[in-house]
Amino acid sequence: MSSTFLGMPATPPRSPYGTGNLRGDRKFPEAAHDELRNEQLRRNLGRATRTIRAKRLHVTGELPDWEALREAGSAIKTDTMNRLPELLEQLERNVTERGGTVHWARDGVEANEIVARLVRATGSSDVIKVKSMATQEIGLNEHLESAGITPYETDLAELIVQLAHDKPSHILVPAIHRNRDEIRQIFLKEIPGVDPGLDNVPAHLAAAARAYLREKFMTTKVAVSGANFGIAETGTLAVVESEGNGRMCLTMPDTLITVMGIEKVLPRHQDLEVFLQLLPRSSTGERMNPYTSMWTGVTPGDGPQEFHLVLLDNGRTAALADRIGREALNCIRCSACLNVCPVYERAGGHAYGSTYPGPIGAVLTPQLAGMHAAKNDPNSSLPYASSLCGACFDACPVKIDIPSLLVELRHQHTEQSGTTAEKLAMKAAATVMKHPKLFTAAQKGAGIGRVIGGRDGKISHLPPPFDGWSGSRDTEVPPKQTFRSWLASAEGTATMRAAAGEYEQGRKKNEEEK
Repeated sequence: MSSTFLGMPATPPRSPYGTGNLRGDRKFPEAAHDELRNEQLRRNLGRATRTIRAKRLHVTGELPDWEALREAGSAIKTDTMNRLPELLEQLERNVTERGGTVHWARDGVEANEIVARLVRATGSSDVIKVKSMATQEIGLNEHLESAGITPYETDLAELIVQLAHDKPSHILVPAIHRNRDEIRQIFLKEIPGVDPGLDNVPAHLAAAARAYLREKFMTTKVAVSGANFGIAETGTLAVVESEGNGRMCLTMPDTLITVMGIEKVLPRHQDLEVFLQLLPRSSTGERMNPYTSMWTGVTPGDGPQEFHLVLLDNGRTAALADRIGREALNCIRCSACLNVCPVYERAGGHAYGSTYPGPIGAVLTPQLAGMHAAKNDPNSSLPYASSLCGACFDACPVKIDIPSLLVELRHQHTEQSGTTAEKLAMKAAATVMKHPKLFTAAQKGAGIGRVIGGRDGKISHLPPPFDGWSGSRDTEVPPKQTFRSWLASAEGTATMRAAAGEYEQGRKKNEEEK
């Protein structure tokens, strides 16, 4: 007779973290320190974010049900995350039934290989691209180039970044850190055949880009896009944009390949009613997007005749498994949190080191790629790249509580960091506070702080390892007398007795009035 020992239930294996452009080379404080010296960057960011903030406040203030829309958006996304597997399977089924092909990619490496294989199968060596955070995240352009395939960004801001061999610094406006003079120089240097007399007038710069891209639209047979939404109910994909370049990419090529993060799925077509109001107002400050393109599978004789949907995990399942942190997957990539963040406005997007900058990047990136890939992982500094002012929570159209998520990630980082000086200090403090005699002795010892205080009664400089604290704030010097010593004195005793007497008199008066 055999017996089986069941034991304690084992923790299921953790889903792998994501790969790609989700980790910088330096920690945020170091990178931000250098970015803060760039005065032109700060002027560009300040001007752009102030403009977008003002437009957003105007158009959201027009709607009497704006807060109800935010609640609806939050509820839909929360419901989606709660039943994500079944919705993704429904999406796959409906896309396939309508002539599309669905591919599942566990990480960025797998997604890149799938896209490259699909492009090679068409015989094309060029692709045109719709602006896509997902393809930026996985480094698709770099992978295609290494495979001998040339990608052409068609969004104006993405084109500027690509031609400058730069990196995006904003979710909505990737070239927000560039001004008109810089863009003119980039075009003169990088666009073949551009007019040498090109000036910095925005309309003329846009015309130069249009002339360059029009040839690509007319001759390139393969397009790669992202997706703002994927509708499980119908298999419909949606892209919203402001320039019309996306519409060209989505309709003219023979083959369309869409890379979509698995969190972008929505249950019903009717849900777009909510998000097509929330997204444009929160992102560009517009009442509606100038171009909203939707397609469902393949339609004979109309648009691309071959459609592939690549569903990208890349750490999203890992984030979904976090009961608290999964809320970050509700993000619809509007960038409203960036435009109100005082840290982002001063440091810029490059300081975050990830495709996703700003407040949402500070919570999403560590969950997608982890915070402990190596010693002094740059991602471990991102949850601290915030003043916790809460402006991002107020601006978020789907009510993601980013400040609370940042605090939770700080907690997780502390728990996973092993023994640190901070942990030892907290343990020592706990020991002192548990023993009254030690606590009393510590209070008396703290009086030495009066010696190092300035004439203003503040301590401006503390010795290591406390210099990090005093580097950004002053501390009041300890009082001459602690509360406990005052309470034990004759003055304290008399004051407490007087207060007790006043309380008793007040109680009796209340009883008499009743």
